Amino acid sequence: MMDTDLFVAWFEESARLIRRERDRLTRLDAAIGDADHGTNLDRGFSEVCKALADDPPGSAAEVLTTAGVTLIRRVGGAAGPLYGSVFRQMGRALPESPVTLAGFAAAFEEGVVAVERLGKAALGDKTMVDALAPASRALSLAVRDGVGVRQAVEQAAHAAREGAKSTIPMQAKRGRASYLGPRSIGHEDPGAASAALLLEALASVVE
Repeated sequence: MMDTDLFVAWFEESARLIRRERDRLTRLDAAIGDADHGTNLDRGFSEVCKALADDPPGSAAEVLTTAGVTLIRRVGGAAGPLYGSVFRQMGRALPESPVTLAGFAAAFEEGVVAVERLGKAALGDKTMVDALAPASRALSLAVRDGVGVRQAVEQAAHAAREGAKSTIPMQAKRGRASYLGPRSIGHEDPGAASAALLLEALASVVE
């Protein structure tokens, strides 16, 4: 089962990893974007942790909803609305406690659909979807195969990392990077890279 404390810990660990990788994310964004991805996410996830501490959530769904709303309100650029939509939709879709792996996987899938719809992005467009969609599929397969939460989340994190790496040879089709055309080839998408960090954070707290 995945309880409220685990979801709070997920965002705390996400904030820590993003702070650690802030400069790398910004360098990735400098190559094909606005050079603010790391800075914006660092500020945004710090605000999420503050919001969760100031008004402790009563459920896992409330954790996700608070995170989503905070990111939408506090993070500039595209990252805030996109990640905010993922978490807000997950909060709406997450069943009441206790949260099972199946319930989480279904909510995660709905979060990915929300960001695909908002960003008009699909797998292969060189966006965060290239990390999030494989992670979602890994979770769904784990549910089908009956594996435990720890193994399922590790598989999702691995899929997200591989998905982020897969963006390097892609030409961007969405976002600011798409304006570069062929010059976007050879760079890892910063959104996919940060999405992989979020799955890494989840795997860490589950472990």
